[in-house]
Amino acid sequence: MTVAYPFTAIVGQDDMKLALSIAAVDPGIGGVLVFGERGTGKSTTIRALANLLPKIEAVKGCAYHCDPASTAKQLCSSCASSKAEQKIIKLPIPVVDLPLGATEDRVLGSLDIEKAIHNGEKAFQPGLLAAANRGFLYIDEVNLLEDHIVDALLDVAASGVNVVEREGLSVRHPARFVLVGSGNPEEGELRPQLLDRFGLSLDVRTPKDIPTRVEIIKLRDAFDQNPDSFTKRFARKEGALRRKIDCARDALESVEVPGVVLEKSAQLCLSLGTDGLRGELTLIRSARALAALQGASEANLDHLRQVALFVLRHRLRRDPMDESSADARVERAISDAFE
Repeated sequence: MTVAYPFTAIVGQDDMKLALSIAAVDPGIGGVLVFGERGTGKSTTIRALANLLPKIEAVKGCAYHCDPASTAKQLCSSCASSKAEQKIIKLPIPVVDLPLGATEDRVLGSLDIEKAIHNGEKAFQPGLLAAANRGFLYIDEVNLLEDHIVDALLDVAASGVNVVEREGLSVRHPARFVLVGSGNPEEGELRPQLLDRFGLSLDVRTPKDIPTRVEIIKLRDAFDQNPDSFTKRFARKEGALRRKIDCARDALESVEVPGVVLEKSAQLCLSLGTDGLRGELTLIRSARALAALQGASEANLDHLRQVALFVLRHRLRRDPMDESSADARVERAISDAFE
């Protein structure tokens, strides 16, 4: 079994760790988009976080690891029809890679050719979206994804259900996941429709100071030399953070969002000209998740300010009269709103 690098041992990527932690507390925020250079620990951080989260209860033998506590409408057809006979097991939260070259059949699922040939029966072969249900779907170089795969992802991300109707099959199954994408903006832009589906967005850069770079190299080399010993060094910190995220997820629904936070969210989005109301809703949910993560019973303006750049930087329209970067425009709006 592969040992995951400890989340608390990752140095120099505090923004990425915070954004992923917020998305882990409230998966409904819509996932995280991480743009930046190669070799900055994007995939390592995502797998480290998934390893940190508590195991999920699932129906034994279910290809979609359905949640036994869900209503019948949220289960696959097999689990919905055999609810009284289910056996419950605990599984690690899945982290599924969606490679660039994946076909639509591989992503959505398709006819099981082997069963069709040998048994003469039409059976469904679940795809990557089934494997990612209740976990993380990680797409490296997301900006290079083919358009027809993007269209399929948009449909499923909006509904939380994957519908496959082809070759005489008609299958519906739950597909709720935290979408995490990474890429290099110099290699191509992301389609606006998919960009808008990500709740949070950030840029990561290789640290430029020597002490930080040396610390990262030392820690990574120690992990590669002896993974088991290295993870034991960080076991206490990992346990503390695991409990913190657990408590935040349990307390999330009870965290209040006062009117002043709602008004400031609307003010920020109006000043930046974002489309629709998704910006405000994501600001509120992110501020609430951050408050829960910090053990607060109420989200405040400081929480809102901390998440505003993550939420808004990828939602801006291009302004031909303003050549400033998206980050500069958002930071300027934050400064004006919070003076």
